[in-house]
Amino acid sequence: MTDSPPAGDGPLGIGLLCFIVQRTMEDRVLADLAAAGFDDLTMAQSRVMARIGPQGTRVTDLAEQARVTKQTVVTTIHQLAGAGYVRRIPDPSDARARLVVFDQRGLAALEIARKTEAAVHEEWTRHLGRRETERLHELLTKLREITDPYR
Repeated sequence: MTDSPPAGDGPLGIGLLCFIVQRTMEDRVLADLAAAGFDDLTMAQSRVMARIGPQGTRVTDLAEQARVTKQTVVTTIHQLAGAGYVRRIPDPSDARARLVVFDQRGLAALEIARKTEAAVHEEWTRHLGRRETERLHELLTKLREITDPYR
């Protein structure tokens, strides 16, 4: 499968271009995680992990942000907990609720992911130039104002 449109269809739309860039980042992160010994993570699991906040996140919030059912997130969190990436703790603000937080293995994986993101950012900056990369970041941040209900 290629990322090129069929002949005569013109340039790719902005949505597809954003998807291609996002997919490339996700693929690089997962490849580097696998190379570092975190080869049991799936794309779906990594997408849920990416939404866990520094102080932890409730399952219902993870499901809403990932746009999947609560049952899907519960299953994913169960798998991640079994592999040592996350754990569930009581929510200090609501005794009835629980938070999903990173466990030691998850924190180690997060460190690798952040290093990969930084390396990719550097590569893209070399390709686009610092000014264009800063402008791209600025424009995407501005778009987030109208596209991200979780900002």
